[in-house]
Amino acid sequence: MKYYNIAILGATGAVGQTMLKVLEEREFPIDEIRLLASPRSKGQELEYMGIKYKVQPVTPESFEGIDIALFSAGGSRSKEWAPIAVEKGAVVIDNSSAFRMDDDVPLVVPEVNPEDVKWHKGIIANPNCSTIQMVVAINPIHKKKKIKRVFVSTYQAVSGAGAKAVKDLEEETKAYFEGKYYYPEALPNHIAFNVIPHIDIFLDNDYTKEEMKMVNETRKIMHAPDLRVSPTCVRVPVFTGHSETVVVETEEPVTPEEVRDILKRSPGIIVEDDPENNIYPMPIDVAGKDEVFVGRIRRDLIFDNGISMWVVADNLRKGAATNAVQIAQLLLDYELI
Repeated sequence: MKYYNIAILGATGAVGQTMLKVLEEREFPIDEIRLLASPRSKGQELEYMGIKYKVQPVTPESFEGIDIALFSAGGSRSKEWAPIAVEKGAVVIDNSSAFRMDDDVPLVVPEVNPEDVKWHKGIIANPNCSTIQMVVAINPIHKKKKIKRVFVSTYQAVSGAGAKAVKDLEEETKAYFEGKYYYPEALPNHIAFNVIPHIDIFLDNDYTKEEMKMVNETRKIMHAPDLRVSPTCVRVPVFTGHSETVVVETEEPVTPEEVRDILKRSPGIIVEDDPENNIYPMPIDVAGKDEVFVGRIRRDLIFDNGISMWVVADNLRKGAATNAVQIAQLLLDYELI
């Protein structure tokens, strides 16, 4: 078996640490691993396969001899360091939004468009967390019945906004019960015992950047440029796990029974759909898991060819780290490294 040199940029962040964990769980064939971050993280240690590794400040030399570089350090750092890593010979799998809509950069969800990795030019983009779980759930239906329109409302965990947002939920909850006031650091409004219909900045069309990511990324991943997607993205007081209400309208009639059968046969999906016994996916149950969970599958009451369903996934794993590691595995499977 061949072994590979792997670098993780942003190794100390929540997604970076989860990448390290997923690589270990999946026994990815690693010869050398380099953990990289900003200079302020220098000296921190992270464990991999029972061995502690020191986090190093990223430099151009960090990518010498690296085969695959997993990036989760934000868009500006990706734009700065990805070209350097590629120049040094690495394939970059980037978790930021920096390259997702570039025409010459594949945007990949392995259960949906794995072969797109074959035309990479050094950089492969990892999609937005909410987009990933939705396309895993709707693409099998699209392949059988062709979807015309998608309506989606997301209920997104605070971990999707980073460590400071997690702190906001923790500290606000404590302050509430202590009768104190806590001003949120990372989120635009209070999150404890609240929901915020606002993720990322608002654009000229009154949709947020997060919502338009779901529109544009879905079309690119599914190779469906005319697919109509109407999203509303909401932050909820949950630590881990994004949930989505998804309504699809298909060109041909489809029944809930057909959809259940299609999804049960599709990779990366677990159907939990027995509402009479209170069985349906919930973020508290899917945290730490890699699959996309689907339940509440039923006829939509508006569209003749409509299906409504409930889709839940761990945003740090399938929504980010696991998907990136799966892309890395595709590079090995297709012998692109």
